[in-house]
Amino acid sequence: MSVPGNSVPSLRIPPWLRVKLPCSHTYGDTRSLVDDLRLNTVCQSAKCPNMFECFSSGTATFLILGNVCTRNCAFCNITPGQAAPPDPDEPRRVAEGAARLGLSHVVVTSVTRDDLPDGGSAHFAATVRAL
Repeated sequence: MSVPGNSVPSLRIPPWLRVKLPCSHTYGDTRSLVDDLRLNTVCQSAKCPNMFECFSSGTATFLILGNVCTRNCAFCNITPGQAAPPDPDEPRRVAEGAARLGLSHVVVTSVTRDDLPDGGSAHFAATVRAL
């Protein structure tokens, strides 16, 4: 099908491929909480297409040790580069975020930190203790 006056055919997205993005106060509340506590989520850092669904459900996958990965692999969409030192207050903020969201189960993941002698395991342990 062509658009009148245009020789380039217009592309139609089939109905089964169209997704209505959820937009609710819960999405905004979750987004605000993440921003207020300066938390990273894999949802945002990896540009996950399900972020709207998760945030609208009041959930998020916490990403610790920053939002810059020390590797440049093709596995995810997280920005590679030189990472900042771990934030010693991050474990407390992750625990506060989980509590404020009322989560009974928490998913925590991290960027790869080849620059740290322990790969970030001590920071992971601190986050688990805080939770």
